[in-house]
Amino acid sequence: MRIVLQRVRQGSVTVEGRRIAEIGQGLVLLVGVGPGDNSEKARALAEKVAYLRIFEDEAGKMNLSVRDVGGAAIVVSQFTLYADTQKGRRPAFNGAAPPEIARPLCDQFVEMLMGHGVPVQTGEFGAHMLVEIENDGPVTIQLEL
Repeated sequence: MRIVLQRVRQGSVTVEGRRIAEIGQGLVLLVGVGPGDNSEKARALAEKVAYLRIFEDEAGKMNLSVRDVGGAAIVVSQFTLYADTQKGRRPAFNGAAPPEIARPLCDQFVEMLMGHGVPVQTGEFGAHMLVEIENDGPVTIQLEL
């Protein structure tokens, strides 16, 4: 699994003109699933995300997690994180897991993240989404297992 995590002041997801997710302070997580990924990787990444200390404390140091600041998360499935651009000019996505594998693992990741006390909203799997991100910092971190 691959995650691009962004610390945000606010974020939202819109599908076909409908706002389906919206948060204030927290995280927007772009989540890609590869064919070899499994529940154990989802569990480890959910725990990592929930407790990752990337929010500033009163001294301005990154010492607080999304849980500590009472933040929320938006999880957006993103197969394009597995784009292969080695040949030609059009990315290939053969490295991404097929939907029948990716969807359940994304759902498990969301459930596990909520199990760590992080309120989570989601994008719509397989839909064309407009993701609005007000990156705070900017802080953008890649996670992969």
